[in-house]
Amino acid sequence: MFRCKNCQSTDKFELMFSKDYEGARNYSQKYVIGKRLEISVDGYSFTPSVEFMNEHAVCKFCGQTYIWEYE
Repeated sequence: MFRCKNCQSTDKFELMFSKDYEGARNYSQKYVIGKRLEISVDGYSFTPSVEFMNEHAVCKFCGQTYIWEYE
């Protein structure tokens, strides 16, 4: 999980799709060895990292970007 440095909230990485996304939106997430989160979207799997979060994620509580750290 990741913590917002601005408001200290914890994000469980809840994926939101852009309204323009044209894929099937087949989404799943699971924890693998070492409690590492793996996310799959339409057959593409990835593990979110703090770098990924800081490039793409907006805090759903305060709206800030580029402010994530590991919890």
